[in-house]
Formats: sequence, C-alpha cells, structure tokens
Amino acid sequence: MPSAKLESGLTLSYYEQGDVNGLPVVLLPGPTDAWRSYQPVLDRLPREIRAIAVSQRGHGGSDKPESGYRVEDFAGDVVALLDALGIERAVLAGHSGSCLVVRRAALDHPDRVAGLVLEASPTALGNDAKLIQFVRSVVANLVDPIDPDFARAVVTDTSSENLPPELVEALVDDVLAVPAGVWKETFARLLEYDDVAELSTIEAPTLLVWGDADDLVSRALQEQLASTIPNAALAVYAGIGHTPRWEQPARFAEDLTRFVREVFERD
Repeated sequence: MPSAKLESGLTLSYYEQGDVNGLPVVLLPGPTDAWRSYQPVLDRLPREIRAIAVSQRGHGGSDKPESGYRVEDFAGDVVALLDALGIERAVLAGHSGSCLVVRRAALDHPDRVAGLVLEASPTALGNDAKLIQFVRSVVANLVDPIDPDFARAVVTDTSSENLPPELVEALVDDVLAVPAGVWKETFARLLEYDDVAELSTIEAPTLLVWGDADDLVSRALQEQLASTIPNAALAVYAGIGHTPRWEQPARFAEDLTRFVREVFERD
C-alpha cells in the first residue's frame, strides 16, 4: 500500500489507480472508514480517472497522532497530499462528515479544488440531536481496544446487501484500527465545526449525492446545500440510505465519472 509523507511530517496511506496523467479525484471516506470503503466504486471507474482513495489521519494505515483532528487539520492534509503527489488541481469527494473536510479545502484553497462531490452531506452537526446523543452515550465511553461487536454494528448499520462478505470484514477491520482517542477527538471537533455561513463563497462546481432513505441527513438539508452553494446540483438515489456508493456503486461511479469529465472540460 503506497503512502505519502506530508510536509508536516505526517504519513498518509492511500490507494491509487488509473492513468497517472488522468483526471485526478481524491476520495475521502467518512469518519472511522479507511480507503477501501471506496472499493466498490474503484472497481467501476474508467482508467482515465486517476482515483486516489485516502485513509485520513487516525485511520487505516495512516499515522495516528494524539491530536490534530479538527476539520481544518483534515482539510490541510488533503492539500498537502496534492502537493506530495504533484497534483495541481483535483476533484475532491467526501462522504458524510468528511464532506465538511472537502468543503473546507475548497473554501481555503479554491485554486486547488476543481470540483466537489458531497455524498450524504450534512450542513453543520452541532445541532444534530442523534449525533450528539451518540457522541455522549457511546463515543465518550469508548476504550481501547475497540469492541469488535461495536465495530461490526458501525459497518452493518450503514451497509448494503450488495457488499461482498469479504469487504464487510475488511471494513470492520478498518473501524477496529481507529483508536478510541481518535474517535473522541474527531467527533468532538465535528460537533464544533460550522461553515454554513461560508458556503455561498464556494467556487467549485458541486455534485450532491443523496439517498432518499437516508435517516441521518434529510432532504431539507440537501436542498439547503443545493440552494446555498452557487454551482451545485443534487442527484437523488431512490430507496437508498446513508452510503449510496455501497448500495448503487455502478450508478455512483457513472455519476462521478460524468461530473469529473465535465469539471475538467470547463476547467
């Protein structure tokens, strides 16, 4: 598995496929997931897409510092990774809480972000009653080593029958690799973060992907994002839950590819 040492000294693990001179896309899994949560999509992308799926700090095979888990820290890592890989501009894709990370990167470094794909994106999480309760009652009480039954529940609660059993097992292993301290720091910082007042200044074309059976983020939030981000479009996946790329990976790969082509044709 390749890794990149960032200017900060942090090392990130990632998976890369496609033409090295192709259209660059950086894929950021949601909190506690690692790069291979994008495997069903990677298997369906054309070679013209240079896809880089990243295990963010604290996750997978990447470094796990004791601190530095603000949205701004994760976003800074993305830009530093582009530097390390010699990529001038890329489309950034995020899932769930990591949508805040790619939005932050687009706000702070518009010259480096060609487009955004926001899958199951929240707005701000500080008033999300379900998440607050989860953080207070579950995350706050986590200890190392993480309970395997808990890790499995995290995966299966947002999973799909389309996922092969061996991938489910790998995803559970990835959740187990996230230390309790990283859980606590990451979710605490997510609850503090709020970029809603800045979203109208995002310059990058944006594709929102959302399943209408998602019980974590609502259609109202998607419509708020679509109306606030200047150049945003919403793709609704009927009957699909919180992780559309797992339930309909072929459609997600097709939508992603089409969007990336359009972005770089205009760029």
